[in-house]
Amino acid sequence: MFRLSKKGLEFVQSEMKRYETKRSAIIPALYCAQNENDGWISQDVIAHLSEVMELPASQIHEVFEFYTMFNKRPVGKNHVQVCCNISCAMNGGRELADHILKEFSVNENEVTSDGKLSVSRVECLGSCGTAPMMQVNDDYYENLTPERAVEILKDL
Repeated sequence: MFRLSKKGLEFVQSEMKRYETKRSAIIPALYCAQNENDGWISQDVIAHLSEVMELPASQIHEVFEFYTMFNKRPVGKNHVQVCCNISCAMNGGRELADHILKEFSVNENEVTSDGKLSVSRVECLGSCGTAPMMQVNDDYYENLTPERAVEILKDL
């Protein structure tokens, strides 16, 4: 059963005081919980945040479901998100994703057997002028070739 760390609990409580309504703290609370839950949000996480924030779980769940930056399943230590929106797609983003999946022998939205990598296709990551690109955890890599992307990932 998921429980926030002492530091995580203090952060969420601080965020709730920061805003006029506790509901406004849902996004930062979800980010904090996701970081403490190996990069994803489970129903246990939502239930715990509901308890901590004294909000209905349905309110937290609707925010969780709306935003794509919250992971709905376990991710690898390095979560690779490849942009496949229009600019990236026109510049090879879809092929980039296919190449990475093949190179690391992993299916989309699954974790490699060693737990080190997961790959997701995502919508716009805000780098249309430097397409194609990928985000690995919190880092952005732009103007990629399939070979350069694999090199970056192997170096991680």
